[in-house]
Amino acid sequence: MEVSSSKTARGLAWFVAAAITLPLAACAVGGNQASDAAAPAAVHSSLKPNPEFARLPQYAGTLGKRHIVMRLGAKTDPDDPTGVHGEYQFGDTGEVILIAGDRSGATLEAEESNDGTRITGNWVGTFAADGTLSGERMEVDDSNPVPFELKPVATGSAASPSVPPAKGGNTVNGVGNLVIGE
Repeated sequence: MEVSSSKTARGLAWFVAAAITLPLAACAVGGNQASDAAAPAAVHSSLKPNPEFARLPQYAGTLGKRHIVMRLGAKTDPDDPTGVHGEYQFGDTGEVILIAGDRSGATLEAEESNDGTRITGNWVGTFAADGTLSGERMEVDDSNPVPFELKPVATGSAASPSVPPAKGGNTVNGVGNLVIGE
């Protein structure tokens, strides 16, 4: 599936804005470790978990053979009703990767960045009725698809506080702050 240029512009603008507030990698060189599902890459992001994303719904599962935890929720920008953003973290290395994109119905199209400025991959997935998110993560040119499967972490735990629905929003597949834009 091709990623739309308007989504790309929105995603890139979000990554640039994130670069101002988040610690960045001094120099990211080489490949993206998400493309190698078996072993961590030699180059790592220096991004740290963003405390603002701690309130977002949490998903846990796998990207290829690697365990990840993702926090993903609706953007608060009224001009971007389908926009979602967050981050994911690899269980084996602790590396944090930013993610931003759009949700239309059950479909997620997103881009990631390991430094807050460059897009390093594309995500295309589908939310199931139970809230599970599955699909593929690809390189920027949509090559080297790696499957992912993420299940929502139960709300109310210390690690994942409950989040009320967004203002004027609806609960979508059990997640209260993801809003379907019309």
